[in-house]
Amino acid sequence: MRLNITHAFAAMVALTPLHGSPELLATQPESRIWVEGTSTIKAFKCTLPEFDLKVNADGTGAIPAVLNAQKPVKSLALTIDAAKLDCGGGTMNDHMREAIKLDRNPTILFKLSGYDVAKAGAGVEGTVHGSLALGGVEHPIDVSAVASDAGNGALRVVGSYELALSAFDLKRPSLMFGRIKVGDKVQVKFDLVFKN
Repeated sequence: MRLNITHAFAAMVALTPLHGSPELLATQPESRIWVEGTSTIKAFKCTLPEFDLKVNADGTGAIPAVLNAQKPVKSLALTIDAAKLDCGGGTMNDHMREAIKLDRNPTILFKLSGYDVAKAGAGVEGTVHGSLALGGVEHPIDVSAVASDAGNGALRVVGSYELALSAFDLKRPSLMFGRIKVGDKVQVKFDLVFKN
């Protein structure tokens, strides 16, 4: 009798559909991350032509689920090679890389810890919670974002985060013997497109 119950239980488990296998949301080539800031003489912009963003969701149909204000995303990890930061000029690049302590901390890393999402117009808006490791310092951060249908089954997520360099113990880059100095706060902006 015990053998029959065991076989019946095993059959039931085998026939029960799983909640869903993990689904990777692939970052599309048009995705961008950049930094905007100010200095004592002019504004500047730094681009990140390369970054590694891994987004895993639970089950299939993650993109429609996000657009319906559900929470299928289970993990997100953004890895940036800090040496790829391009501020449009050799001198500015050198000063910015020195400021973020590239020689000792070559990687910038963000990891998701959770998020809130709600319907808003044609898409959804929410707050992404996670930890940011930059220049040898790690802090929890909250990032506002808006997600919308990008067509052809794709999802667009846009947003920004105001980052204070001083919060990460980073020295503001300066040029011309300190006459030109970068402001303490910069805007990290992103426009990301994902597909299943």
